[in-house]
Amino acid sequence: MSPGSLGLMILVNLAWALNTIVSKLAVGPLGAPPLFYAAARGAIVALVLAPLLRPRPADLPLVLATGLAISGGSFALLYMGLITATPSAAGIVSLAGAPLTVLFAILFLGERVRWRRALGITLTFVGVLLAMTGTGGGGLSRSSGLWLVFASALVGALGSVFVKRIGISSFRLQAWASVASVAFLVPLSVALEPSPLGALVAAPWELAGCLLFAALVVSIGAHGTYYHLLQHHDANVLVPLTLLNPLFTIGLGAWLTDDPVGPRLLVGGAVATIGVAIILLRPSATVPKPALTAPKD
Repeated sequence: MSPGSLGLMILVNLAWALNTIVSKLAVGPLGAPPLFYAAARGAIVALVLAPLLRPRPADLPLVLATGLAISGGSFALLYMGLITATPSAAGIVSLAGAPLTVLFAILFLGERVRWRRALGITLTFVGVLLAMTGTGGGGLSRSSGLWLVFASALVGALGSVFVKRIGISSFRLQAWASVASVAFLVPLSVALEPSPLGALVAAPWELAGCLLFAALVVSIGAHGTYYHLLQHHDANVLVPLTLLNPLFTIGLGAWLTDDPVGPRLLVGGAVATIGVAIILLRPSATVPKPALTAPKD
């Protein structure tokens, strides 16, 4: 890999990590309702990628369901979790998406797992559990936000196992995923979130900046760059570099949002990262490696 490509990959990971911080600011201090924020992000992406909605995919219901899982569904749960969870802890808990994807591949696609990947799955879950019990000083009883982050990883992992069956480009999938997200989340936000536009009226420029960053810089820019690099480099070299994302998230969280980063969180992050690395080193017959670690939208 050339120094230029490595530099781009570092920037991609920084964008992904910074997006967790930005999302925390949006649903936290700025008070954006999480369902509304996820729907608004999806609406921007859908508008930008609208030309890619044609021609209509052959199996549209599967595309919409998969797109909702890897996009609006998982991100709405993440934003709900970030109301109380710290970005640093959320970045580590999100690593659960890799072993969950493998487990769903076993269940739905007949994936076979030998002892090395089983070890990686176990280590990842142990690390995530350490991170969840190492925040807030109250163990699992005070980590409800992190359980929502874990649910986000679970929903995203469920969608990931069906991505390979769809057979459309990543950007076309993003376009349809955004349409599904808007169609599902807008009525849900109206029904469950009082005055969803209130936060946008109170801080229009700040929230607009958060949404544009999430939709344009991250969903389109960072993801587009990542999949462009995948076309020109071996996935076995490129995909492990996505593990920089949780490391950057911890650093940025400690710096920008004053996350409490204690020994248990750091140990949990290290163990979970090693577990995911082991999973990535072993080949999979049913799930492409990029689907294991990269943020889905």
